[in-house]
Amino acid sequence: MQAISGTDRDNSELFDVALEAARAGAAVIRKATAQREKLVWETKSRSDFVSEVDKASEQRIAEIVKRRCPDAIVLGEELSPSAVFSNGIVVIADPLDGTTNFLHGYPEYAVSIAIARDGVVCAGVVLNVPRDDEFTAVKGGGAFLNKQQIRVSSLREPGRALIGTGFPFKTIELLPQYMTQFSLVMRGTAGIRRAGSAALDLCNVARGSFDAFWELVLAPWDVAAGMLMVQEAGGIVTDLEGNPARPIAGALVAGNPAMHAWLLQTVRRANMSKGQSE
Repeated sequence: MQAISGTDRDNSELFDVALEAARAGAAVIRKATAQREKLVWETKSRSDFVSEVDKASEQRIAEIVKRRCPDAIVLGEELSPSAVFSNGIVVIADPLDGTTNFLHGYPEYAVSIAIARDGVVCAGVVLNVPRDDEFTAVKGGGAFLNKQQIRVSSLREPGRALIGTGFPFKTIELLPQYMTQFSLVMRGTAGIRRAGSAALDLCNVARGSFDAFWELVLAPWDVAAGMLMVQEAGGIVTDLEGNPARPIAGALVAGNPAMHAWLLQTVRRANMSKGQSE
C-alpha cells in the first residue's frame, strides 16, 4: 500500500493504518500463544510485566506505521513512552494490553491502536486477540464490533448497573482512596468487574455490556482507542473533575450519559468522604 503523507491523510486512511497495524500485532501474539510457558517475563515494576511478545508486537506495529505514515510519531508503552502529543500524526499503541492475562492464559487481552492528528484522536482499533473481535471507530462515523454498529446501554437505574473498573496495582498508595470509591459503587449497583484490560473495558462500555467504567491510573496507550469507541457509541468520557477526557495519563470515568453522571458523582463523593475522615 502507498504511504500516506502530508495533508493527504483523511480519517478513513488513518483508520486503515490502525487496522493493518492492529491485525499485524495480533498475529504476533497468536503465533506466540503456543509457546507461552517458555516466554521470559521482565518486571517493569510491582505486578507490572513485559514479555518478548509485547516487544515483538510493538516492533511489528512500528514497522507498519513507518511504512504507511513515515513522519508519524509512535507513542507506545514499550518503544517510546516519553513521546508527547504534538502537531501532526501521532500513533498511540498498546501492543498487548493485558500482558499479565496473556502470560497466565486468561483470555482477556488486546492490541489497541489509536491515531491522532494535531492532538485529536481520529481513528481507533481495539482487537480482542483470543476472541478475534475487532472494535473499530472513526471520529464522526460511529463505533463498530465486527462491522456491526454498537451503542452504549440505555440503562438509567444504578441498582441494575454493571460497572467495570481497574485496580491501582502500580500505585498501591492510592488503594485507600480507591477502596472508598469501590465500597460506594458496589453498594449502589448490581456488580463490579475487573478483567485487566482497560482498552477492552472501554469497548465493553461502548457495546453496552458495562454501563460505566472508572479507573484511577491509566496511560494514553491504555485508553486512547477505547475512549473514541465510547464517544462514538454515544457515551461520555471525562476525568474525575468532569472535564472532557484527553488521552493522557490519569484517571477516567466513562459510561452511558445517565450512568456516567451517577458514577462520576459517586466517585467524587467517595473522595470527599475520605477527605473529611482524614
